[in-house]
Amino acid sequence: MAENKDVVIQAGRDHYRAEVFAGGKRVVVDEPLEVGGKDAGPSPYDLLLGSIGACTAMTLRMYADRKGWPLESVVVRLRQARTYDKDCVECVSSPVGPHQVERELTLEGDLTEEQKARLVELADRCPIKQTLERGLHVVAAPPSAGAAATPVDAAVS
Repeated sequence: MAENKDVVIQAGRDHYRAEVFAGGKRVVVDEPLEVGGKDAGPSPYDLLLGSIGACTAMTLRMYADRKGWPLESVVVRLRQARTYDKDCVECVSSPVGPHQVERELTLEGDLTEEQKARLVELADRCPIKQTLERGLHVVAAPPSAGAAATPVDAAVS
């Protein structure tokens, strides 16, 4: 039987708090206090940056491991200068979201300058980054066969 790869998000009446269920794990997502949330978890944009950063770090780790390079650690720091509290209000009438993300890499280990340069170059090969740059289209899908189950039950079963 095929494993369910759905990511399920459930939001109740607790203002902007949502729970993401993926791979049998749960992550709480919320908006910051200044935009009306309760700051119970990272914001959706924080998770987006986290996905890019985690993918970047994992890509570099995999490459260094395959090459046998002495990469001890990777730190990826991402930032977007734009505040997005207006995005929620303007999403119907205007394109929203950050249009540029700044990335800072710190590579630790006894690496040569050539190895460091190659790893910096490979940071742009992260599959998540490439997916976003090519354009990602989210389309409506028909309800799945298990749609009668609550999202939480479907996500953790």
